[in-house]
Amino acid sequence: MDENFLAAEAADAPDPAGAAGAAQDAGTAQDAGTAGGAGSGDVDSFEAHRPHLRAVGYRMLGSIAEAEDAVQDTWLRYDRTDTSEVENLGGWLTTVIGRICLNQLRSRAQRREESFESRLAAGGGGGDIEPSRIPDPLLRRADAPDPEQEVLLADSVGLALMVVMESLAPAERVSFVLHDMFAVPFEEIAPLVEKTAAATRQLASRARRKVQGRAPAPDRDLACQRVAVDAFFAATRTGDLDALLAVLAPDVVLRADGAAAGREQRRPVVLNGARTVAGQAVMFRGLSPYARPALVNGAAGVVVIGANGRPMSIMAFTVVGGVIVAIDVLTDPDRLAALDLTAFAD
Repeated sequence: MDENFLAAEAADAPDPAGAAGAAQDAGTAQDAGTAGGAGSGDVDSFEAHRPHLRAVGYRMLGSIAEAEDAVQDTWLRYDRTDTSEVENLGGWLTTVIGRICLNQLRSRAQRREESFESRLAAGGGGGDIEPSRIPDPLLRRADAPDPEQEVLLADSVGLALMVVMESLAPAERVSFVLHDMFAVPFEEIAPLVEKTAAATRQLASRARRKVQGRAPAPDRDLACQRVAVDAFFAATRTGDLDALLAVLAPDVVLRADGAAAGREQRRPVVLNGARTVAGQAVMFRGLSPYARPALVNGAAGVVVIGANGRPMSIMAFTVVGGVIVAIDVLTDPDRLAALDLTAFAD
């Protein structure tokens, strides 16, 4: 995780120029957006902020499609609202999309809780009410820049951090993302989460502690990351358990989306410890020849394309101190099919 996210909890991020009152304006925008309005939105002004809004939506929701929907909803509310007196349009739009994403996160949490209660009523197993998921990865070939992804990848958040954020309560996630990642003051976030500024600070602080404990900041040097990932696959191909243990941190965690266990598998499979992860990696040595280098959320990873040309998995690696501390794997064929992997097809 970027050190910028881990600033001292007592220190607020600076108030962006002219952003005061943005949350109040955002609330007005939501009301106007549902009731119809002036249709005063300026397309060029909005488009200038679209990349930023996509980044906010993605980090809030962990879904590329849902982030795009949130941006579109933000445009509709902007277009229906008179913003002539808004001093900082960027701050206003950020809090509008923050409110939209918060509603989406609350709806998602409610669905999960209802599903959990249904399983209990049917005699199913317990487990966490809000299981983690593997968010959508941001991908590009390691050797070919993609202009459409540059803005999101320029200040990217690792997939491991995105996974951890899936476990945060909606208000925690909104407070953490807006304050720590986008420098929105707590006074402007508070109306969105219906808390005081002090309580909102506590939400972000609690989220920050969870994130720090489970998503360590990766090495910044991509070349060093790639050395570790290449060593991992070289050892996997030969079945060299000792070499695998050498490149894995003792407390490494592997999270996979569970698709390999069947469509009824709700929660990701989580493996902990170097020997457990190494043993699992050796079992899949046959996939190693099909691993194609990729940048996954800005970090070294791979896209696995089978001999038949079909995508089999996406693997994101978190490398700290030259060893792998986390591996996140997406294997769901439906989700893979929804991603644009044409750059890896040759």
